[in-house]
Amino acid sequence: MRIVFYCQHVLGVGHMFRSLEIVKALKDHEVILVTGGAEVDFEPPANMTRIQLPGLMMDANFTRFIPLEEGAEVDEVLIRRLKLFKEIMTRYQPDIFMVELFPFGRKKFRFELLPILKKVRKGEYGKCRAVCSVRDILVEKKDMQRQVERVHGYLNPNFDHVLVHSDPNLVRLDETFPGVEGIVPEVHYTGYVARKPDPAVTAALAGELNLGDTPLVVASVGGGHIGRDLLRGVMTASPVLNETHPHRMMVFAGPYAEEDEFLRLQAEAEAHPHITVKRFTKRFLAYLDLAALSVSLGGYNTTMNLLATNTFGLMYPFLQNREQNMRARRIEDKGGLKVITEEDLGPERLVPLMREGLDRKAAPLHLDLDGAENSARILEKVYLNMQTGDMQTGDMQTGDMQAGD
Repeated sequence: MRIVFYCQHVLGVGHMFRSLEIVKALKDHEVILVTGGAEVDFEPPANMTRIQLPGLMMDANFTRFIPLEEGAEVDEVLIRRLKLFKEIMTRYQPDIFMVELFPFGRKKFRFELLPILKKVRKGEYGKCRAVCSVRDILVEKKDMQRQVERVHGYLNPNFDHVLVHSDPNLVRLDETFPGVEGIVPEVHYTGYVARKPDPAVTAALAGELNLGDTPLVVASVGGGHIGRDLLRGVMTASPVLNETHPHRMMVFAGPYAEEDEFLRLQAEAEAHPHITVKRFTKRFLAYLDLAALSVSLGGYNTTMNLLATNTFGLMYPFLQNREQNMRARRIEDKGGLKVITEEDLGPERLVPLMREGLDRKAAPLHLDLDGAENSARILEKVYLNMQTGDMQTGDMQTGDMQAGD
């Protein structure tokens, strides 16, 4: 099976890493990952070819494109992206065309997705099924009825299946998208996409860190575009906490953190030997696996990392939309973490919260965290049904010819 998987990130890197987990689960199949956001450092799985479209990001209000190539004109970038995208589809003739988030989000990227989807429907790239890959919670819109109509208008004529990366025991799609009953493509709940820790990697890291009985605290903000206030709060609170509760702290500022802010954090850490500041690590899951406490933003992937390692966390949700706060509050209700707010970031409140967090254990939530593997199985079944359908059609045609004879 060959899959072209489109994933466009515009702010954080969560979409990309969730998609990569699905690619890894499709290890027996060929995946062409088409990306178009800022560069992300990762080791590509052996079964994957990555093709980068001319880069685009969005402004802070998500209203206009910003080319990542210095001096490039937006209109010219859009033309080059669509041209390359069509060439990719023509070259690879995929069995599955999978699109991350659209049309539930990324509507600005319809300029390139709708032409491709229409060609898929017409059979211009061979026999191909279109699949939407979407997270558990959607961003709210001012006019939800209009949003529902828009999603139906793009989804129903162009897609065959929708993969919802959620466990319905925690969040159902209809809670944030009231138009589920009007969806024509088949909807599948895959469970949450959560990378599992590798015991060997965790053990190797434990040997390097040589923690002994000293608890490890991990502070992180995903890609680093946002979260400066959280890291500043943690860096102020940690030395105070260390006076009564000695600990080691690893701070991950994110690959996209501004250089001056990153250097400021590193300079501040030099005065406190128990604190280490890095931009990014490929062993983040191992750090969390060793950690007694996490302090983080509330992105999908970080949340899943906490659940997969059963690490208790203080979580500071991004409040520009409901996604992170809604998910975090649900997990908090089940004892899996503690939600903190802007008012908690001063040392007088954050220090006791961190002290209490070090003494807490995350409650087991019994959620389905096998979303990547389940997604792979669903896609394999879709592909098998395509082949079976072709054979049945062929048998019917052969039978008709014999009857005519």
